[in-house]
Amino acid sequence: MKDASPATAPKTFYLKDYTPFGYDAESVHLTFRLAPETTRVISRIRFTPKPDAADRTFFLHGEELKLISAKIDCQAVTPELVEGGLKCEVPGAPFTWEAEVEINPADNTALEGLYMSNHMYCTQCEAEGFRKITYYPDRPDVMSTFTVRIEGDEPVMLSNGNPMGQGEGWAEWHDPWPKPAYLFALVAGDLVNHPGSFTTKSGKEVELNIWVRPGDEHKCAFGMEALKKSMKWDEDVYGLEYDLDLFNIVAVDDFNMGAMENKGLNIFNSSCVLASPETSTDANFERIEAIIAHEYFHNWTGNRITCRDWFQLCLKEGLTVFRDAQFTADMRSEPVKRIEDVIALRARQFPEDNGPLAHPPRPEQFQEINNFYTATVYEKGAEVIGMLKRLVGDENYYKALKLYFERHDGQACTIEDWLKVFEDATGRGLSQFKLWYSQAGTPRLKVSEDYADGTYTLTFEQSTPPTPGQPDKAPRVIPVAVGLLSPNGDEVRGTEVLELTEARQSFTYQGLASKPVPSILREFSAPVILERESTNAERAFLLAHDTDPFNRWEAGNALAKEVRVAMVLDGAAPDAAYLDALEKLVRDDAQDPAFRALVLTPPSQSDIAQTLFDRGHTPDPQKIYDAAETFTQTLAQQLETSLPRLYAATTVDGPYAPDAEGAGKRALNGRILSLLTRLDGGEQAARQYQAADNMTQQYAALGALLKAENGEAQSQAFFGQWQDDRLVMDKWFALQIACAAPEKTAATAAALTRHPLFSMKNPNRFRAVFGALAGHHAGFHHASGEGYQLLADNLIALDKLNPQTTARMCAAFQTWKRYDAGRQSLIRAQLTRIAGTDGLSRDTTEMVTRILDA
Repeated sequence: MKDASPATAPKTFYLKDYTPFGYDAESVHLTFRLAPETTRVISRIRFTPKPDAADRTFFLHGEELKLISAKIDCQAVTPELVEGGLKCEVPGAPFTWEAEVEINPADNTALEGLYMSNHMYCTQCEAEGFRKITYYPDRPDVMSTFTVRIEGDEPVMLSNGNPMGQGEGWAEWHDPWPKPAYLFALVAGDLVNHPGSFTTKSGKEVELNIWVRPGDEHKCAFGMEALKKSMKWDEDVYGLEYDLDLFNIVAVDDFNMGAMENKGLNIFNSSCVLASPETSTDANFERIEAIIAHEYFHNWTGNRITCRDWFQLCLKEGLTVFRDAQFTADMRSEPVKRIEDVIALRARQFPEDNGPLAHPPRPEQFQEINNFYTATVYEKGAEVIGMLKRLVGDENYYKALKLYFERHDGQACTIEDWLKVFEDATGRGLSQFKLWYSQAGTPRLKVSEDYADGTYTLTFEQSTPPTPGQPDKAPRVIPVAVGLLSPNGDEVRGTEVLELTEARQSFTYQGLASKPVPSILREFSAPVILERESTNAERAFLLAHDTDPFNRWEAGNALAKEVRVAMVLDGAAPDAAYLDALEKLVRDDAQDPAFRALVLTPPSQSDIAQTLFDRGHTPDPQKIYDAAETFTQTLAQQLETSLPRLYAATTVDGPYAPDAEGAGKRALNGRILSLLTRLDGGEQAARQYQAADNMTQQYAALGALLKAENGEAQSQAFFGQWQDDRLVMDKWFALQIACAAPEKTAATAAALTRHPLFSMKNPNRFRAVFGALAGHHAGFHHASGEGYQLLADNLIALDKLNPQTTARMCAAFQTWKRYDAGRQSLIRAQLTRIAGTDGLSRDTTEMVTRILDA
């Protein structure tokens, strides 16, 4: 790969500077003559000048290309090669551009454009990878039909759309639907397919394939069924039918992202499509089902209607994440899905929103668009869609979506286009709601209450702290779902959505016999931080009586936080009343096992650190870790007599099935096993490990044993059994670090980087090690600073190979300002060292600079 260093200082791009490309690309013909180090790409593109174009500069993007020749209307031309592409004088009438370039897929370790993954050719073009394939106006608002010819000696050669023909050493494909270049895909290699079919609602038969390396065929059945369910669900819920004769999925080992929605040829990180009971956990199965659905749903919300420019990225991603969450809720458990989504939002997006990397769902500027594939764009973008649906109601939501697909099919759109559809469909103005797209930061919602003579008043005050570049924030539209409970636990007011539009606003309820207990922000109706004085007694009451499953869990989670904070700050013993409430709930067999498992899952140690920081305290990672260990040990002791029965009651008998019911029981069983291991030293975990016939139970047992520092034999056995399975080995690498004591975490990670199966070039393996390191709160933030230095060392090394993955991993440092002066000094030193690295990529430079400038 060529040097990743920028030729000049990183350039900043601004939303306000958007100018359409001066030419329409009517059709694109590409020929690929594949060779690992000398692939030739021949492009023939028909361009037509736009009559009303403000800028007729003919500029084509191109990076790391060797230009062999260029022609206009069959006449040779000599374009001017400039930074980032080329310029050329062109006719004022329609013309045909032809170019031949040479690229080196084998040397492309950045995994953008056309590259090699274990001798297989594959592409990743979102956001700006196509410019590494050939010269082209590589921007999402340039849409065209593509015809592709692939020449080579690979047994299977795939591209977008429908097959046009194939013969010895060649294959041709045509995609009839106009698309931007970021949706282009090509795969060629020694592959076998797991076939299937789907009949659409109009009666069209669609051929389905999951293409994998020989030996992985047995891991495709679940993914195929997930695809069929997705296609059926999108027809039933949104009325959207698939529009090609063929839908292909390919599993790729080396991939920077989870998957990519290329039109008709979805390319997946192998970890996000391959599954079997022996090698995949319940969490893997659920994630695979959701990601397959997500990429399929993009066929309409992303492909048929795409984004005008990359500032509008949340237009396609936020909507599609919302749709895949709806799908998972329908396929599994709606309350559990909502709780899991909020846990993830608070773990990933809230720190981003309240730190140096804060940005709105639609940013106003960027240097590297790869750095904005963030939780804010995806998860907060989905929350904004959810709020909009809640405000307009289900009927109006689907009415607006129908209009959206009718009005904008085949177009590259903006957030303004999206909101205008809702305004036209509902007659409601959304100018204030639009602030959710333009303002960064998580709003704080302070709540006070008053009760007198049967009248109860709730008063809300909203504010959003300053974020980089946005010191002042206007009030937003915030839907707050509220219910009221009587002191005996009966619901006296069902859920009502209160609409906040002002900085301070009051709502009154009359005719109440007694002061109610409010259940506020039901279903987490808005991504805000709720600030309200409460007591542990009230939280325990809501945990026991609230009719809203999310707020029941939220009450328990808040109780857990209060107990942990008291233990950290005051050295208090675990709260007896909370332990009693947990014991009562976990022993209640009438409750959903998946819900009980979530209630037994403690707040993350990073979450406790942020809670302490928000309250004006400097978090001590070691004290937080010690409090967590003390609490869990105390809980295990309290449940000692119940644990054997609970373990037996939650053990799933019979053949493994990755359904919601079985997954919920196994999740609770795993929590029980971890508690039981603290009392029996691992006897039951060792038996479970030996008897397990599925990865969920085997992995849970191994984790419990390693945490108890009594699993070395099982860890070696696990390695011996699975060392040839790359995805299972990712689990093994991560688990060694996640279960290590804080003082051993960095050393454990460092040793694993020297393991023969560790490869920095494989993003999955790198993330397995360093994602686990960064996720071990007390280990990564150990006072020695060893974790900081180890991550920085490896980010510097990785940046030369894969800037995109490097930049994203830099986010591990984003919360550095909440810790003590000693840790801040250690982190600043490592960030400064990274920033000062010679030849640092633009991607990483931007991320480190933003974090340092906090």
